[in-house]
Amino acid sequence: MQYKKIAVFCGSKNGNNSIFVEHARQLGKLMAAKNMDLVYGGGNVGIMGAVANAVLDNGGKVTGIIPKVLVEQERQHLGLTELKVVDDMHTRKKMIYEMCDAAIVLPGGNGTMDELFEMLTWNNLRIHNKKIILLNSAGYYYALIVHLQNMQHHGFLYENWDSSLRHFATPTEVIAFLDEDKN
Repeated sequence: MQYKKIAVFCGSKNGNNSIFVEHARQLGKLMAAKNMDLVYGGGNVGIMGAVANAVLDNGGKVTGIIPKVLVEQERQHLGLTELKVVDDMHTRKKMIYEMCDAAIVLPGGNGTMDELFEMLTWNNLRIHNKKIILLNSAGYYYALIVHLQNMQHHGFLYENWDSSLRHFATPTEVIAFLDEDKN
């Protein structure tokens, strides 16, 4: 599988650990170097803006998809290769899923969790079978990984969660996994 278009789900805030923004920038730079296009939520703030700007600054292509209601709130990115304004969040997520070959989830809040779990659910229901990868910057997703293990242990998952969701500590590991998986 050639991973050409990568969805990145992440926060519209920077968080309180500088590694979150640093990893977003590193990921964007690595994606551009590997000719992987970014598909994301279209914002120019927080980790969203950091990853988009890093892809653009390194010669890559970025497609942003943003709902009308968030255009002002998230300060849509005006320098993207392409910006699509859609009616609502559901349309946004569906378009991102349809456009991407794989998804990388960086630290974020409720919206990021919504996007992650919807993709996991769609994998489980065989709506798609796209790679989903957590970038576990500074252990941000450690508690979530433990919770997923707990869900598995107590019999609430239909399949082993880590067959659909991989996790890595650095952007370099994420890109190496996608490079290795394409062969």
